[in-house]
Amino acid sequence: MEISPGSLSIRPLAKTREPDPETMETAKKFEEMFLAQTVDEMLKSAGTGAFGGGHAEEQWRSFLARAFAEQIADQGSSGIAQSVARAIDAYGDAGEGRT
Repeated sequence: MEISPGSLSIRPLAKTREPDPETMETAKKFEEMFLAQTVDEMLKSAGTGAFGGGHAEEQWRSFLARAFAEQIADQGSSGIAQSVARAIDAYGDAGEGRT
């Protein structure tokens, strides 16, 4: 089977605009919340060690999970906030008749 280069349709990617700051802030808060829950579940599955366990450890764990989540979100390396912001913008564009 032979495929000639002329038979492939190559289109440029659609230009995307940057989400507005309010949308990015909302998306970042969502990312932090999601990551905090994920990290908290991860910490629950880790061993508590000799000094772990009890009510105080549970409270401390949630603060630690939130701190980790904020650091991960501030780095912007997960891409969650960017994806959520694009989705929010897409819904807004569809509601305004833009596609």
